Amino acid sequence: MEKAQGAGRLAADRLDLRILRHLLTQGKSSYRQIATSLGVSTTTVAARISRLEKSKVVKGYAALVDFEAMGYAMTAVTEIFVSKGKLLEMEKEIAKLPGVCAVYDVTGEVDGIVIAKFRDREELSRFTKGLLAMPFVERTNTHLVLTTVKEDFRLPL
Repeated sequence: MEKAQGAGRLAADRLDLRILRHLLTQGKSSYRQIATSLGVSTTTVAARISRLEKSKVVKGYAALVDFEAMGYAMTAVTEIFVSKGKLLEMEKEIAKLPGVCAVYDVTGEVDGIVIAKFRDREELSRFTKGLLAMPFVERTNTHLVLTTVKEDFRLPL
């Protein structure tokens, strides 16, 4: 793996991509299991994964959880309108709130988009009122998700 020319991104070689694909689909695998699956040594896999972690290509490890089965029955997509000059500051604060899954700084008429999950209407209500009480948040527009057709941020590599 080496630095790609231009944007400061890391260029992954074929083995790096094969390791990342394995981690995306079977993240609980040991180095030995990955090495056996890919036909390389355990030492090579350990070194490659270490480099991927140090370069922040691999940011961490997590289980794929069915949040609805865990009681999070509501998903909301909230558009945020923020006073000029305070957007990144507000987005960083919003990212710390319970239930927040994603915060995006976007183009267009809105300033930011927040995706969050809630157990019930009361949690959603507290969240929305909390956003509106934040300094520099001018207004919000919340959309409730009726049906989740796909929710998977693992892209094929």
